[in-house]
This record gives sequence, structure tokens and C-alpha cells, in this order.
Amino acid sequence: MPAGFSHTSVAVMDALAACTCPIREVQIPNIHQSEEFHPRLRDSWLPSVPLTSFTAVQGVSDMTTSSSQLSSSQPAFLAGLIGAGIQASRTPSMHEREGAEQGVRYIYKLIDIDKLGVGPEALPELLRAAQWMGFNGLNITYPCKQAIIPLLDELSDDARQLGAVNTVVFKDGRSYGHNTDWWGFAEGFRRGLPDVKRDRAVQLGAGGAGAAVAHAALTLGVGQLSIFDVDPDRASGLAAELSARFGEGRAVPGADLAMAVAEADGLIHCTPTGMAKLPGLPLPAELLHPALWVAEIVYFPLETELLRVARSLGCQTLDGGGMAVFQAVRAFQLITGMEPDAERMRRHFASM
Repeated sequence: MPAGFSHTSVAVMDALAACTCPIREVQIPNIHQSEEFHPRLRDSWLPSVPLTSFTAVQGVSDMTTSSSQLSSSQPAFLAGLIGAGIQASRTPSMHEREGAEQGVRYIYKLIDIDKLGVGPEALPELLRAAQWMGFNGLNITYPCKQAIIPLLDELSDDARQLGAVNTVVFKDGRSYGHNTDWWGFAEGFRRGLPDVKRDRAVQLGAGGAGAAVAHAALTLGVGQLSIFDVDPDRASGLAAELSARFGEGRAVPGADLAMAVAEADGLIHCTPTGMAKLPGLPLPAELLHPALWVAEIVYFPLETELLRVARSLGCQTLDGGGMAVFQAVRAFQLITGMEPDAERMRRHFASM
């Protein structure tokens, strides 16, 4: 194994080498010459061109533009998603389809740390492997949105303020962290729950996604946001940061969940509970009441247990699909430099 590459890095690159989409040209300079280099990886790639010229990806799944319509002179992009339990993610299809609609070659791979048998501690190696493989960018999801920050060269203002990154762009040998989650949630909320009362809301979860969604909620005009988290210090820290930006008392750490939900106009859920790998409810069902609107950020499955119970009580609800689509719209723009068609991406998401 070459210097600087661990079993984790090679596992990621092996996964890409085993990609079902045929790849004509990719280069890992110098290291392919090492006798110690992983033989499957060494034999899987052509050593003829620089790494940065990932020039011809063909056969991307579910594309509406055939490979025969894409000339070798057209731009090509390689991206991926790093997270845990992400096999059901619709993000790859959204990016690949929009790339095809734009007339470019685009391949988007899942880098599932559960499947690799590693945790967020492997992020340095995963980033190194992605850069070696010529990725243009990455999306980052649970549980890596905060852990990735110290590994990046630069942060956008949004990512710095929110303390969370969900999009990484590689350019000129440097890595740039962005946060498109907050805008994605805000845009989905504007469309899905445009007229709901927003005097008081309760948010469950103060992690990377929670920080972005809380920022969005206050931007949308929530008068006071009570934040609950399994780590009370994390909830208090996020509330303090938000109050510094939006005004004293706009965000407070939660104390009594039952009382807070009873007095609230809305509930925002920002924990992994309800995902396919973590089914269940994030709070006791008896705390929900019909006057409450409920917004979810989990989108696989789209119908979480929380939304099912809330709808059965007559609550207005918002699933996680809007946030998933609109954060992807911004991420596509950052990774490719092209302007995506948001409505087209939304229709494709809904068709899956």
C-alpha cells in the first residue's frame, strides 16, 4: 500500500473502481507504479492522463441524454456523498439527471461509511482519496457535517456561521466548505407551509443539520425557537450563537419538552430518528396536538413515523423532500458552476 493511503482510502477507491458505470479515463499519478499498490485498483484504471482530466464518464444511470449525444469536449463532473446509512439517498439520481439535462457527463457515487465499516474519524482519508480520484466535489451528511470542518482549507460565510458543512468543492488543489442546507430547508418551508403561525416553535436536534435548520427557521420569522438535544450543552451553545446573530431570546435551550410542545405553533425535527436505519419517533406521540405544524428533514423514507402520527392527528406537515431537493439545487450549482433547473430537479425527485 502506498504511503499516505490506508485500507479506508483504498476501500473507497476500490468501490469507485467497481462502479457499474464504465469509465474511460482516470489517472492516479505515480502511485500506480508502486508494486505495493492495491492490485485491483492498479488494474482498474488507465494510467494515461492526469488525474484532473476526468474526461469521459458514460452510462450514468437514469440519464435522459444518451452517451452518443455527449461529445468528449463537453464538461464532465465527478461527485459523491459521504455519510452513514445513505444507500436509499435520492441525491445521486438528482445530480446525474440534471447533469444529463444540462448536456454534461456527471457521475455521482455514494461513500457510505457504514458500508465501509468506518466512522467520521476516517474523513481525512476519505477526503484524500476523493481528491486523488479527481472529484469535483462532495456532499456531506450525518454524522460528518461538523467533523469535516477542520479538514477543509476554506469555509463560506454560511458554513462558518453555522458550524456545519454539507457541500465541499475541490478547486486548484484546495477544498472549500459550504452550507446549502439552511437555504434548502427555507425554500421547502416557504413552498410547503407558507401561511402557518410562527410565534413559537420547538426544534429537536442541534447537530450539523440542526444548526442550519435553526438558522433557516429564524430567517423565516419564527419568533422564538426552543432547541432540544440529547446533549444539553450543544443545545445551549447553538441557542447562544443564534441569539447573537438574530437577537437576544430568539433562540433558547429547551427545558421542559412537554410544556414547550404544548405552547408551540410548530415542531421541527432535525435528528436521525425516523431514517430507514433508525426507525421510530423522536418524542412521545402523546405530546403532539392538532394545532401543531410539523416539519421533518428526514427524507428516506419520505413518510417517517413522526409525519404519519402527526397527519393522523390533523397536523399540517412538511416532509424532508423539499430540503433534499433545494439543498441539492445549490450544491449542483457550486460543484458544476452551472445554473440548475430547480423545478425540473423537484419533479425528478417526486418521480422516484
